[in-house]
Amino acid sequence: MKMPYFAVIGAGNGGQAIAGHLALKGFKVNLYNRTYEKLIPIIQRGGIELEGEVEGFGKLNLVTDDISKAVKDVDMILVAVPASAHAMIAEELLPYLQRGQIVVLNPGRTGGALEVYNILKKRSDLEVVIAETDTFIYACRSSNGKAKIYKIKDIVSVAAIPKDKTEEVVEILNIAFPQFVAAENVLETSFNNFGAIFHPAPTLLNAARIETTKGNFEYYREGISPSVAKILEKIDNERMMVAKALGVKTISAKRWLKESYNADGDTLYEAIQNTKAYIGLMAPDTVNCRYIFEDVPMSLVPISSIGKEIGVKTPTIDAIIHLASVMHGKDYWEIGRTADKLGIRGMSPKEIIELVEGKRKEVATA
Repeated sequence: MKMPYFAVIGAGNGGQAIAGHLALKGFKVNLYNRTYEKLIPIIQRGGIELEGEVEGFGKLNLVTDDISKAVKDVDMILVAVPASAHAMIAEELLPYLQRGQIVVLNPGRTGGALEVYNILKKRSDLEVVIAETDTFIYACRSSNGKAKIYKIKDIVSVAAIPKDKTEEVVEILNIAFPQFVAAENVLETSFNNFGAIFHPAPTLLNAARIETTKGNFEYYREGISPSVAKILEKIDNERMMVAKALGVKTISAKRWLKESYNADGDTLYEAIQNTKAYIGLMAPDTVNCRYIFEDVPMSLVPISSIGKEIGVKTPTIDAIIHLASVMHGKDYWEIGRTADKLGIRGMSPKEIIELVEGKRKEVATA
């Protein structure tokens, strides 16, 4: 198979890291960001300087704030923006996508591929593949053309709509990264979304510490105490119960740490403490961060909304959504990915499965 040509959408932590790493591996890579000012240091460098688990310089083919130029003639578009921006990016991509291109959300959080699929259906002439990963491939931080990759995860699951395109997506991704494996469908990647477990609740429960220290503590290893970990386990159990009712295979957060980072422990708290990749990862310096404004509406709300559709209660998840809404003064239930926005309102579990596997055609437009 020929070397694929990539476009990376988003020059944040993940976007800079994956664009630089792909370029370092010898791939042709375009990098797009909506805000030009963020691109200036990268343009001046000509690419991304990598350190940590990967070291070297990745020379980029194109760095631009023009999305039409970024995606023209590329094979695969890797979207590395907060999930709260997925719908906006889908609308921006809509006029410029070309037949046969693959769009991968890194990650989709919960329902990302469905949301984007519904938007792209506005172009009846368009034949592209929409896929999502269950997590981002790195633990990383990036700024001003420098990216530090703390750890490359051992396994990252990916799935496409329709389901029969998943193997094609994995085959292309594996040219660059052997870590990608096929999931059953996008419900599996959506419900194995561990940002929903590890991001909103610890941020809310450490709000005073974040605000008084400006995040000057290790987020995972200090911010997740034994008591906080018990709440995370409840959220995790509710996630798995909704998935089970849909017939979707999931794993626990504790098992995911073992599979992704080879971190073990008798409890979730112990597994987190034994995750070497979390050493040195600091807390956000404000509670107005993507751990809330992305992960609550785009991860927790769809889990809760789908649960309500199929009769599974999620009281702990609902409590976190409510507290986040109060803290930010926003209605995250309204903002978030609901069953309506995902086009699954009134569907049975069987009908939802048929939809994501490409066996059901009548998808509502978001």
